[in-house]
Amino acid sequence: MTTTVQPYLHIPAAETLGALAAHSEEELKAFRETWEDLPVDAYLKGGADFRRRRYGSFRGVDRMEPDEQGAFHQSVEVNALAGGIDRHFPPLAEEFATSAVLRTLVAALADRLPGAFDRDNGGVGLHQIRITATRDAEGLPAPEGVHEDGHHFVAQVFMGRTGVQGGASQIYDRDMRPLLRTTLTEPFETIIIDDRRVFHGVDAVEPADGHRVGVRDMLLVDFFPRNDG
Repeated sequence: MTTTVQPYLHIPAAETLGALAAHSEEELKAFRETWEDLPVDAYLKGGADFRRRRYGSFRGVDRMEPDEQGAFHQSVEVNALAGGIDRHFPPLAEEFATSAVLRTLVAALADRLPGAFDRDNGGVGLHQIRITATRDAEGLPAPEGVHEDGHHFVAQVFMGRTGVQGGASQIYDRDMRPLLRTTLTEPFETIIIDDRRVFHGVDAVEPADGHRVGVRDMLLVDFFPRNDG
């Protein structure tokens, strides 16, 4: 009898933090504070500035050997807004890229992937993202709408939100039937998806009552095969 692996997991913050138990509160705080230094994403349409971003990629889940800073590329079929071009995002800051918290987290996420993955040679892509919402413009965590990313697996790790409302995460099967709708609220709460089997999206965020500006921080971890040995 063959058992079908569910194409996504919703992991409570307490479970992810349990995997990070060897790290102090000070280390976790310092890790989250690296989101305070993200440059504006230069590839947003019309000069929009609601998204800030850094990106880097590595070889191997456990050794995380840094790649030379290269382009992030998605096909037009996957990303109708920014696909088909090489996007050169600012690199990850050294404090983040060399963080012991990061390495423990990536290894723990790989342990929970809903399917097989080559831990030794597979690629790991890391996106630090901050979405800002103001009274004049809502923030769009996923400007392309409901979509796929073009990887094998993607982990969406929530880092925090301040002064915003909205931002519900959704997952759909390949026939666009809803599988999950939830709002991530606790730091290190995580959704992991098999990107080949589901679509996903995130609602816009806007400032909460009494706030002129709000932010939502996420870490996206892509797991993808490599073709260079």
